[in-house]
Amino acid sequence: MKTVLIVYAHQSPGSFNAAVRNVTVKALEEQGCRVIMSDLYAMNFRANATYDDIIGDWKNPELFQYGEETMHAWKEGRLSEDIVAEQNKIKEADLVIFQFPLYWFSVPAIMKGWMDRVLTQGFAFSLEKMYNNGVFKDKKAMLSFSTGAMPTMFRPDGINGDINVTLWPLQNGILHFCGFQVLAPQIFWCPVHSPHVARTAMLEGWQARLKGLFAERPLTFAPCELFDLSFQGGFLLHPSVREEYRSLPYGITTGHHLGKPLPPDNQITAQPPDENSGSKGQNMRNRGGNLSDQDKRQCQLYQHHCVK
Repeated sequence: MKTVLIVYAHQSPGSFNAAVRNVTVKALEEQGCRVIMSDLYAMNFRANATYDDIIGDWKNPELFQYGEETMHAWKEGRLSEDIVAEQNKIKEADLVIFQFPLYWFSVPAIMKGWMDRVLTQGFAFSLEKMYNNGVFKDKKAMLSFSTGAMPTMFRPDGINGDINVTLWPLQNGILHFCGFQVLAPQIFWCPVHSPHVARTAMLEGWQARLKGLFAERPLTFAPCELFDLSFQGGFLLHPSVREEYRSLPYGITTGHHLGKPLPPDNQITAQPPDENSGSKGQNMRNRGGNLSDQDKRQCQLYQHHCVK
């Protein structure tokens, strides 16, 4: 039996996000999943990260450094009870779904506070355990959120800019950094300005996706093995990898673009680079006919470096 943790952030039980949450719980339970809920507003979850998160004395009484102090507190079992309770939920979960309305191109403050306080150093990451080698590499996570904007506003030529760029800090900088296999986000575009029939269709589409969610391929990111993981080497991309991409049309990922165009939809679509599937190859064909030799080489490198 799979266990799913839903970290939910919306103030109103009558909201569209609440409807999404309810559909999610029902669909997953019908599949035999166990669902755990963290309803952050209902819990009155404290978002601010302070010394109250630590039981007992600080390691350095002269200078409070939250990351260092919570790492030691985690090791010694001295974190506050509310943090420990949420960490235990993550331990049990096979999949974590973050359900929220997009606020200022990010998560609501209460959810960011959950991330800041719960994903402590040691428990969720370390210098030795990050990204594809991370603590949660055997778990999956995803974002499910509503927007106030229509999808065209988040296109590369839209007024808000590319949604792939918007999602990079959340999906790579938080979820993937902790090792999660990150599933493609579920984006509910502009439900507040959509008619009832459109909102119903959104919920039905999500319900259908949930039936095969655990079988989905995760998004692809640049693995640690592509980088010199040392302070002396600056954690930079190996020169040989950079050289391999020098003549190719796209960068490696949204964040590792190498000054090139971004790989199409890197942060919103799982892209196994098989030119015969609904993948990076398909996206390239959609942008200009059959794959060129350069695009085929890009797909081969993408397969070799980023798809495990």
